[in-house]
Amino acid sequence: MRWLKQMTIKFKPHEYQSYSIKKIIENNKYGLFLDMGLGKTVSTLTAFSELQLLDTDKMLVIAPLNVAKDTWADEINKWEHLKHLRVSKVLGTPKQRIEALKIDADIYITNKENTKWLCEYYKKDWPFDMVVVDELSTFKNHQSQRFKALKKKLPLMNRFVGLTGTPSPNSMMDLWAQVYLIDRGERLETSFSRFRERYFKPTHQVSEHVFNWELRHGSEEIIYKQIDDVCISMKASDYLDMPERVDTVQSVELSSKERKLYDELERDYILESEDDGDIVAQSGASLSQKLLQLSNGAVYTEEQDIRHVHDQKLDKLEAIVEEAQGQPILLFYNFKHDKERILRRFKQAVVLGSDDYKNKWDKGNLEILLAHPASAGHGLNLQQGGHIIVWFGLTWSLELYQQANARLYRQGQDHTTIIHHIMTENTIDQRVYRALQNKELTQDELMKAVKARIEQYK
Repeated sequence: MRWLKQMTIKFKPHEYQSYSIKKIIENNKYGLFLDMGLGKTVSTLTAFSELQLLDTDKMLVIAPLNVAKDTWADEINKWEHLKHLRVSKVLGTPKQRIEALKIDADIYITNKENTKWLCEYYKKDWPFDMVVVDELSTFKNHQSQRFKALKKKLPLMNRFVGLTGTPSPNSMMDLWAQVYLIDRGERLETSFSRFRERYFKPTHQVSEHVFNWELRHGSEEIIYKQIDDVCISMKASDYLDMPERVDTVQSVELSSKERKLYDELERDYILESEDDGDIVAQSGASLSQKLLQLSNGAVYTEEQDIRHVHDQKLDKLEAIVEEAQGQPILLFYNFKHDKERILRRFKQAVVLGSDDYKNKWDKGNLEILLAHPASAGHGLNLQQGGHIIVWFGLTWSLELYQQANARLYRQGQDHTTIIHHIMTENTIDQRVYRALQNKELTQDELMKAVKARIEQYK
């Protein structure tokens, strides 16, 4: 149990936060598709606090691990009007989780990996009046065990709130599972196959196997209209006076020898070497990963050894660090060998999750904080400690890309946020970067389509 300290900050909600709180209270099942930094957590907690006076007693929060560990409890600890809320963190071993569930609390917080375990633990019983899924997009896979487990419990939930800033990170298909958790299939069909058949058409099919689906003409607008009454969407740029965000591309070039290796792998799916080990791509997807690795400077061989190719990106990173003159840098890497090579070159780098890393970062005492976007993608508030992000290697995931950038570029950031992308010329890096930009256009269209019309409620 965490008993919370006396508050010193009085909550004065922005209009968009008051609107969000009102929507949660008025609707038993609702989705807050709010951009990063718009205060989804405090809005949800405030609504729950008010609902305790009406029909709600206990709330379960399911979140990414780092968010479950710190963010929700820290947010309660921050605001005066939430100081009465008691929190129990359902984390750790099964024994520790069971002990946490026995504690008399208002809010129980667990990580998303425990969803199936928790649902099976309570069987037909369900002690939570309200369930909140923080980062609802992590439940976008309708075939995942966590989605199936939570789906079975929906009839037992009086209230459900889904929170996310990236509802359709890769395609509109990602929406079905998330909206189902809100309305049990009322708006976008009761099964994924019917949803897909109604709104999408196959564009690449061999026999009965479909390899690609595209939206049918007019389907996008229909989907937006269908879900408009059960979710609210807002962009931070519409409601926050944010400092400028500057995105840069820091290019490096391969030598003729390195270029020959890259071209050979891209053409033949294989690089043979008696001394360094063979590099073999078994498929197109595997090839894209191998090319990303080579672009970064090293590739895994068939024996899972590391074959070093170049240090171009490390050299560019060194120049960026020197230019920063000691200002903290949040550095994102993609592959394990990237992390290892970075740590060898930059002794001052500290890995996210290390002892007391957040306190040191917030005080500006870390020159480089090294993180994988999957471990820093949700909920961490790092905007107090720095305003420079460097991508050593990009990810194909728009969700991870957006969420990782939002660790610094969010409400509370006082400085211009600079996001450097180190990219190797004429490689897959440019294709990934373009894909992220194109996906972001689709994401923005969704956010605009269900955008709140707050002015009506003033």
